Amino acid sequence: MERNVEIICIGNELLIGKVLNTNAHWLAKRTTSLGMIVKRMTVAGDDISEIVSVVREALQRKPQFIITTGGLGPTFDDKTLKGIAKALGREWEIDEKALEMVRQKYETFAKEGRIEKVELTPPRLKMAKLPKGAKPLPNPVGTAPAMIASIKETVLIALPGVPSEMEAIFKGSIAQLFRKVAGKTMFYETSIYADGIMESRIAPLIDQVMHDNPHVYIKSHPHREERKPHLELHFSTTAEAAKIGRSCISKATSQLEELIRKNDGKVKAVRKEK
Repeated sequence: MERNVEIICIGNELLIGKVLNTNAHWLAKRTTSLGMIVKRMTVAGDDISEIVSVVREALQRKPQFIITTGGLGPTFDDKTLKGIAKALGREWEIDEKALEMVRQKYETFAKEGRIEKVELTPPRLKMAKLPKGAKPLPNPVGTAPAMIASIKETVLIALPGVPSEMEAIFKGSIAQLFRKVAGKTMFYETSIYADGIMESRIAPLIDQVMHDNPHVYIKSHPHREERKPHLELHFSTTAEAAKIGRSCISKATSQLEELIRKNDGKVKAVRKEK
């Protein structure tokens, strides 16, 4: 469970391929860079039963965090918080703090002349409804608050689907939480590039290096066809000290570079260390 995160993206637009799921990519990269471990990603449609199902399944695995994106807005297809409430067996009700956040947003819109008057219509009130016991998180970019709730061993966070809103809330409210949980643990990665050697030939070399360096994960990424093989070899690890992390990566890359050269491959010494 320690440092484990699951990401659930909600929206029919993702399932039919209308919208590219950039939220999952952004969240995974940012979460990993903070020293957390993304264990699973799931996509579900705008359907209460599907949302209930994926949330309950994720909770059964007891990750430290679950992050959902999408479905917090005022329209009929924004069903995430209602689905989460049902999954938790809680009431879905107006939260006073969330309501004040929504009211302040519309008061700002009125002052700016974007709306004539502040009117909390049912669709607007919907954005202030949370599962009972959950807490709203401020949305510095949009109108709908995000949500955070504790369920036994797991913290469940619901973020908007609009990328700019999701990213702003994550940076403002979630990143610091993840840093605290991860402590000194950080993620380290680098890449080297190999030409003239097929992926099938390099596979046993990767196995050998990973066996000799059990804390380093190596993934090959072909970038050309088999006739002119060009491989990116990505190395990653987590460590509590920068010196240890970089040392592990350096040892593994040097070993694999040497093995590739012995097998008649050409290695580019370009490294992208992060």
